[in-house]
Amino acid sequence: MIDPFGRHISYLRVSVTDRCDFRCVYCMAEDMTFLPKSEVLTLEELDRLCSAFVRLGVRKLRLTGGEPLVRRNIMALVRSLGRHLDSGALDELTLTTNGSQLARYADELKAAGMRRINVSLDTLDPAKFAAITRWGKLDKVQEGLDAATRAGLAIKINAVALKGVNDDEFDRMLAWCGEQGFDLTFIEVMPMGEIGSATRLEQYLPLSLVRAQLQRRWTLDETDYRSGGPARYYTVRETGRRLGLITPLTHNFCESCNRVRLTCTGTLFMCLGQEDAADLRTPLRLAESDAPLDLAIAAAIARKPKGHDFIIDRRHSRPAVSRHMSVTGG
Repeated sequence: MIDPFGRHISYLRVSVTDRCDFRCVYCMAEDMTFLPKSEVLTLEELDRLCSAFVRLGVRKLRLTGGEPLVRRNIMALVRSLGRHLDSGALDELTLTTNGSQLARYADELKAAGMRRINVSLDTLDPAKFAAITRWGKLDKVQEGLDAATRAGLAIKINAVALKGVNDDEFDRMLAWCGEQGFDLTFIEVMPMGEIGSATRLEQYLPLSLVRAQLQRRWTLDETDYRSGGPARYYTVRETGRRLGLITPLTHNFCESCNRVRLTCTGTLFMCLGQEDAADLRTPLRLAESDAPLDLAIAAAIARKPKGHDFIIDRRHSRPAVSRHMSVTGG
């Protein structure tokens, strides 16, 4: 699959549910209204959709949410998709999780063919963690990280940089990841969805400032390593681990975008920061043949835009797009 700008679309991120057991302050409102179950694709339909993308050239598949591991019977989908790893059609099947359910599922994820996962963790302070996630418990996530490490899963920590919240912890998090054998990626907050009384302008911290802060203590060597996603990576000389920076605002990554995002309702977003989307649920359910589905996917890829228009400043404090990250599948 090649988009209008010559980019090969080889990476599909799939939100298997919009539900989550946390209510992170930069992602959701505390009183969220979730999709009715009737609108959500079955696991069998998600499998068929993902398999169509693999057949059309996707080599990397990431399951997201919401929190993917709260979806009932999610391991049935993971095990089924693992067949594409066995056949060689898929290079990687992976997962982004908040870690709350990892203690339960880590061994099964490894057995199904996963080799690495991303865990969203913005602070190492239990009280601050409870405040950021509203409902989460840090010790439960740590249990999950321990279980994933024992299972042999490589772990990358994803941390959203939040001004006045966790900006005093970046050195500590980098050191901790080095001790644990984890890679670390910092992410700029993205203007997606209403989040209540807080504003993204209050939360937004440019990662150029974060990098400058870290370089006072750490030696960050530039590297050409790519994980298939949007991060730009450095090697932290003192720990030997990687540090990634995802900068949708200060330096967008659109020129190399190889990704599309599928929601749990079968809606395909060709760009995280644009509202244009394609309905894949209708052609999926239209016929047992995948021909209508393949045509719909091809038409969607032909509309993929050059890039997003994320802006956060005093004139643009409202969300750039109305949907929450949990709907799109970050």
